[in-house]
Amino acid sequence: MSKRRANGEGNLRKRSDGRWEGRYTAGYDPDTGKRIIKNVLGRTQAEAKEKLKAAVEQAQQVDMTRTDEYTVATWLRAWYDLYAQPNIRQATADRYKLMIETYTIPRIGKIKLKKLTSRDLQKMYKNLMEHGRVNTKSGNGNPGLSSTTVRSVHLMLHSAFERALKERLIPRNPTDDCIAPKVRKVEMKTLRPEHLKSYLEAADARGVLPMFYLELVSGLRKGELVALLWDDLDIQNRTISISKQYIKNPSGKLTLSRPKTETSVRRVSIPQEAVDLLIQEHEKHPENPYLFPSSTTGEMYYPDSVVKLHEKILKDAGLEHIRFHDLRHTFATLALQNGVDIKTVSSMLGHYDAGFTLRTYTHATRQMQDQAAETMGNFMNQMMYPRL
Repeated sequence: MSKRRANGEGNLRKRSDGRWEGRYTAGYDPDTGKRIIKNVLGRTQAEAKEKLKAAVEQAQQVDMTRTDEYTVATWLRAWYDLYAQPNIRQATADRYKLMIETYTIPRIGKIKLKKLTSRDLQKMYKNLMEHGRVNTKSGNGNPGLSSTTVRSVHLMLHSAFERALKERLIPRNPTDDCIAPKVRKVEMKTLRPEHLKSYLEAADARGVLPMFYLELVSGLRKGELVALLWDDLDIQNRTISISKQYIKNPSGKLTLSRPKTETSVRRVSIPQEAVDLLIQEHEKHPENPYLFPSSTTGEMYYPDSVVKLHEKILKDAGLEHIRFHDLRHTFATLALQNGVDIKTVSSMLGHYDAGFTLRTYTHATRQMQDQAAETMGNFMNQMMYPRL
């Protein structure tokens, strides 16, 4: 029976011929990415153990014959082409490309891969936070990238350098000693129930009631909402099919892609009132394939235009500012508070896991727990103190 050792130290076993064998990972095939397994032999366990230790130490050393081939730029591009792009969806690949070519290479691309330090990366993160934004017209005039974006750069680089470590191009992963910026949590807001009527009346006055009514009863992402076609509506079964979304690529152009995750491809049930509004909307432009064509261009609404419409509706209704994405939170919160179970809400939102929905909407589930506690308390009181 083989004796397992600590991770990275290989393992020992006694063979049928009486000798001891040590097996270890000598590296990774650069073409397939699979482990290269080698072995050492000894007449005794102690001898095999000593040979195994020496072999592992040698295997973990940097491959000096290849390490000078790469700068940070050449390695990141090679990693992207060989390992990242073939295994991720196009939207993620576009985002990686932006992070590599626009955020990383101009700042540290010329540094030799083997000489890159965590200090170099930490300086880059600081620079991105202060001056990293390409389009300075967005982001409320802030020239820096958000902590969420910089953290995404850090996570991508960790994966890329982990691959370099496995191929023995670097002695250790420089991201391990970095302190990635903490993601600043955006306060979740919702449209209060007593404000729904004035919000929808303001949307109706602007001729966009069907779009925003659907948003409030389905919680779609804005890219999913604008991508809807008339054919996505099933009138008889009162559902809409979500199988695509429009997002911005790194150049700022809209691209049609699949939703964020496989669970985001879904059918969402909607009330009859929403179906009736969508039919009325389609009758205004029966030849147009889009469910919500722009009144200006006749083409699909630009997602940012929908956000601006939302802001105008809030202003018209005299309501405090909330993000368009908060309409999605409004749907989920109201659904949970009105007795819809967490798994159903999660599937309607297209979340990958009901646990994520539960963590996101703790405030709503807490209220449900309080209501459940009160219900059980009333029930027990009736059992213990029945009315005469």
